[in-house]
Amino acid sequence: MEIFTDICDFRLYIKQVRQHNKSIGFVPTMGALHQGHLELVKKSIQQNDVTVCSIFVNPTQFNNPNDLENYPRDNKTDLSLLKANNCDVVFLPSNAIMYKKNDILSLNFGYLENIMEGKFRPGHFKGVGLIVIKLFNLACPNRAYFGTKDLQQLTIVKKLTKELLYDIEIIPVQTIREPDGLAMSSRNGLLSKEERIQALDLYKALNTAKKQLIGGESVTSVLKYVQQFFTTESKLELEYFEIVNTTDLMKINEIPTSKQVSLCIAGQLGKVRLIDNMSLL
Repeated sequence: MEIFTDICDFRLYIKQVRQHNKSIGFVPTMGALHQGHLELVKKSIQQNDVTVCSIFVNPTQFNNPNDLENYPRDNKTDLSLLKANNCDVVFLPSNAIMYKKNDILSLNFGYLENIMEGKFRPGHFKGVGLIVIKLFNLACPNRAYFGTKDLQQLTIVKKLTKELLYDIEIIPVQTIREPDGLAMSSRNGLLSKEERIQALDLYKALNTAKKQLIGGESVTSVLKYVQQFFTTESKLELEYFEIVNTTDLMKINEIPTSKQVSLCIAGQLGKVRLIDNMSLL
């Protein structure tokens, strides 16, 4: 497994791969890898000649300095996992390499950066968009792999790729869950034993809401149920629960016949913020 920390060396490697007409699959991560990340790597290996994974805790997508400081980091374990799972290349840059002091570029994703995650994490998607552009320009992939747990991020990356005319296929990979249903997340390791049990309320709420909608309950009724559940029965502080069109994340008032609908949720548990979503299909 090749490991690069320098942009020039990484670019030279990618150039050589391209010259040999080999396809590149790219898995961008912030480290603290779990099985969900490894599923992205596995999918890339299946579909490409060379799989590249980046590990970079991107400071510009954190609106809370404490969240950035507390974000789990374990490069040694991450590299061991990637090697054991046959990843070909790892790009492991520093902040100084990825961001210069006089950088001024700012992105705007319209309504997408002002709803759900964008509403509760101002500036988050400007940072996500900027680092994705930088990494795409360096890795030059044919395909890039993103988990559906971060549905809003996935939607923004698709929009960015389309509008900037990148010749990159964005491959969504389904959320990987623990046996009890909790969505795998790097942040789960920050939960206490008690909080780990309480975190299941996200999955429980999504599951119940999905069953209610499939059973014919109205969108308004289900929204009220979830709000009441977290007000009266859960210690998790609900930030939002939205029922949206899966394609553009716009709120819906009733379930369309296509049932292209996603239930999106986020909450705070102690010092840990968790998100999840579930498709109606």
